[in-house]
Amino acid sequence: MDITRRDGLGMLAGLAAAGATANAQARSILRPTGADGSLQSLAAAKGMRLGSCFAWSEPGADRGSFANPAYARLLKRDCGLLVPENEMKWQALRPSATTFDFARFDAMMAWADANALPVRGHNLLWHQPKWMPKWEESHDFGATPTRAAEQLLVRHITTVCQRYGTRIRSYDVVNEAVTPADGTLYTTALSRALGSPEATLDLAFHTARTAAPHAQLVYNDYMSWEPGNAQHRAGVLKLLEGFKARGVPVDALGVQSHLVTQGTDTRAAIAALEGEWRRFIDAVTAMGYAIVITELDVRDNNLPADVAARDQGVADFTRGYLDLMFAYPALKDVLLWGMTDRYSWIEGFEPRKDKARRRPCPYDAAFVAKPMHAAIAAAFTAAAPRG
Repeated sequence: MDITRRDGLGMLAGLAAAGATANAQARSILRPTGADGSLQSLAAAKGMRLGSCFAWSEPGADRGSFANPAYARLLKRDCGLLVPENEMKWQALRPSATTFDFARFDAMMAWADANALPVRGHNLLWHQPKWMPKWEESHDFGATPTRAAEQLLVRHITTVCQRYGTRIRSYDVVNEAVTPADGTLYTTALSRALGSPEATLDLAFHTARTAAPHAQLVYNDYMSWEPGNAQHRAGVLKLLEGFKARGVPVDALGVQSHLVTQGTDTRAAIAALEGEWRRFIDAVTAMGYAIVITELDVRDNNLPADVAARDQGVADFTRGYLDLMFAYPALKDVLLWGMTDRYSWIEGFEPRKDKARRRPCPYDAAFVAKPMHAAIAAAFTAAAPRG
């Protein structure tokens, strides 16, 4: 998930000119709700939305980008919502403490607008040292560090939110602030200057509410249901409880859902996982938080290399997870972390030991729908309608 510097300033102008008429027409067209077979159509019929991450690239590049016609077709067919994979993060937008670079994300927004596809904001603060820009961790906050840090954070969030206005109606305001190993909060140079991680996260949400009063404000994390995540889940619950106690304007929990299969007996695996997971989601929703599945994909661990068997195992695990999650009316939006195996981050992050290429997405590397696609469709079809 490396982020490179952008060189697409000219592309934005071209997109804006070419898409002006299409944009006006597209805004008058509702996203599909009929029986056209698309995932978004099935989701919309239940008052839900299905979406995916997408990226920037030069036109025609072999990437999971709106500028790749093959990938763009998948987005337009199956999605009713998009989210930038990397281009809205601090590393992408903030080349320095005093400058912004919106060229790539502006191009992505222009394309989404032209195709009447809403966009979620991801993210306004990834509160871990390794995911903040290098300049931030070595930044000199001067003689009044608290004031300087507050100005830096407020300026970032306000600038981003005001630039896109009501075009973005849901933000991952804070991403992954809880340490998985022990449930404590990460510290950064920013939080040290502000006095504590809690003060930093609270300020981020209060600033986002002021700058984007129309938007759903989400805390997003990867406190998954697989074994070994109990401390992470406990830390997230503690953080959510603290937000409530302090009156911090957080509307929803983003559940990343980078799932990891547990073996060939899917039914037994889900039975072993669902009790603790339900208790966690029950506790979140009991506090009044909505739920968003923000980054769904599936690592095919402990499944055979045989493609047919592996794809079916991934599909069955996906279906079991979604059936459980769709039982919660507080969940309305599901975002896939990529439409096709061809561009999934997982291959580079954790390749299989047997060298078989990962198959974590609903379409394979040749853009052909897999059993996972059918499993997602079936889960939406079986879901109870939302209000």
